[in-house]
Amino acid sequence: MTAPMPVIPPGPPGDRPPTSAPLPQKTPEAPRPSKALAPLRETGRLFALAGTVCRETFRRPFQVREFIEQFWFVASVTILPAALVSIPFGAVIALQVGSLTQQLGAQSFTGGASVLAVIQQASPIIVALLVSGAAGSAICADLGSRKIREELDAMEVMGVSPVQRLVVPRVLATMLVAVLLNGLVSVVGTLGGYFFNVIMQDGTPGAYLSSFSALAQLPDLYVSEIKALIFGFIAGIVAAYRGLNPRGGPKGVGDAVNQSVVITFMLLFFVNMVLTAIYLQIVPAKGS
Repeated sequence: MTAPMPVIPPGPPGDRPPTSAPLPQKTPEAPRPSKALAPLRETGRLFALAGTVCRETFRRPFQVREFIEQFWFVASVTILPAALVSIPFGAVIALQVGSLTQQLGAQSFTGGASVLAVIQQASPIIVALLVSGAAGSAICADLGSRKIREELDAMEVMGVSPVQRLVVPRVLATMLVAVLLNGLVSVVGTLGGYFFNVIMQDGTPGAYLSSFSALAQLPDLYVSEIKALIFGFIAGIVAAYRGLNPRGGPKGVGDAVNQSVVITFMLLFFVNMVLTAIYLQIVPAKGS
């Protein structure tokens, strides 16, 4: 027979042998995002907002009142500056092109060359710069102030989409104003170029108009309106994105406004180069 095991009386908690329970392990920290990839992340979020705006445009109910108010605001702050800027723009182009054609002995083509430069290049750029500088900065400041006051968060809590309620009407308003304003700038710039060419460079009205009809074609006007539409969309999207993502309180709103204008200018010139290259490859010149 085996002797019974001795029973050890329980002692104080400090005298108990240590248990074999596993020690808690530290969870690994999530890797911090690299600062070098920050521009790529911002670009992705900008494209995501653009896609959301395109999707929310067809969602009902459409904010008609907000759209009309924003359309009137954008038009009121851009019509007069656009008309005033387009006159010297058309004059400078007409004078420069007229001087060049005189050196080449092709003064009769001054009208067509200057009008094409105004319609295809100068007019959409003027409209885009004014829309982004005047209207886009105001849109960015408005959305940024709403963000830091937590109005947008309150809208999300109530189940209202800030993009569908606030961003979509503003983007559509900038697009429509840009298209309409492009026609105004084209007309005023063409008249300014005509005046300076006929009055200051001793050109003839008949030669100006005949060269214009000989070189210009309807696709030139179409591509100008398409450029204005795309530029208005870019200006509205960039302004809305920076307004929805301010950093650092009221000072961050001011920084976001400056950043939206600079980013829009850079994108506009790049997109204009791409659209111009595509147009010149697709649409043949008149008479070729």
